[in-house]
Amino acid sequence: MLLLALVTIAFVWVLIPFYGAVLWAVILAIIFRPLQRMLEARLGRRKNLAAALSVLVCILIAVLPVTIIVASLISEGAALVQRIQSGELTVPSDFGEFFSRLPPWAQQWLDRAGVDDLANLRERLVNAITQVSQFLASQALNVGQNTLRFLASLGIMLYVLFFLFRDGPRIGGAIRQSLPLSDAYSRALLAKFTAVVRATVKGNIIIAIIQGGIGGIAFWALGIQGALLWGVLMVFLSMLPAVGAALVWAPVAAFLILSDDVLRGAILIAIGVGVIGLVDNVLRPPLVGKETKLPDYVVLVSTLGGLSLFGINGFVLGPMIAALFVACWTLFRDEQAAQQEAAEKLEFGPAEPPEVIAVVRPAER
Repeated sequence: MLLLALVTIAFVWVLIPFYGAVLWAVILAIIFRPLQRMLEARLGRRKNLAAALSVLVCILIAVLPVTIIVASLISEGAALVQRIQSGELTVPSDFGEFFSRLPPWAQQWLDRAGVDDLANLRERLVNAITQVSQFLASQALNVGQNTLRFLASLGIMLYVLFFLFRDGPRIGGAIRQSLPLSDAYSRALLAKFTAVVRATVKGNIIIAIIQGGIGGIAFWALGIQGALLWGVLMVFLSMLPAVGAALVWAPVAAFLILSDDVLRGAILIAIGVGVIGLVDNVLRPPLVGKETKLPDYVVLVSTLGGLSLFGINGFVLGPMIAALFVACWTLFRDEQAAQQEAAEKLEFGPAEPPEVIAVVRPAER
């Protein structure tokens, strides 16, 4: 057992540099498993050809669009950084005119909050924008330097994905037999794992992409600069319950209204409340379902914790770990309840059967 633990830790340690590639290969293999089964049935059980076609479909549906969006995002982010560094995009100096447009209650609230010194506030905002621009510039530089590693991770993901498509059932059966649990518990945990992956990706990520896409298109149609950046930001924030994309479109709408651009602000509010806000309520029940639904506070905390620990992969790993945590403790609770029920039956004995009263009909004369 000690040797087994050591070699397992060593193997996980070896996989850490490319754990994201392996993780997304497993996720894509689970999501597109029905496609693999359909192709195998159509192609006469030729698993190699079916796996190759499934990988090609994954590239066309998932990998290629994400790559194009990331490239466009890097380009737009670099342009934004250049505008900030060149002084084209700065904090306006006429804060007095802007704050004079605020309603009296807002001005009184800002005075109580100690924001009445407009020059000091402007200096703080300028420093904040400078720090943000430096951070974006450093991230863009890191992306350029890590291009080779990104391509290597992409190649590893597609390579592992091919074998997961081809040998997925055999690998799953070997994992189930190797787990130190009973067959019923192993099947329950693996079923819960696949259900959580499908619910997390199909539910959270697809809904977030739809909400962020609608928000980005709305920003572009209204002529708001940086629509792609705002849209991607709304995609990530939409994975957080309760707050979501409103953290982006609500302040922008309020700024437009306070800047006397009431029409665009009202249109953005209508789209945010009437379209983006309803997407979650309409699409989440059929995509996620009730079996894998976690409380909103658990999703929020696990997503933020996963993001802080695992980076971008934490949006999937956080809720997945939380769901498996709940599943394991549910199995433990059910086992404890079954053992307690069996002990009670053993202590008090089986319940006596109800008394049967025989009805004897009189003999016919």
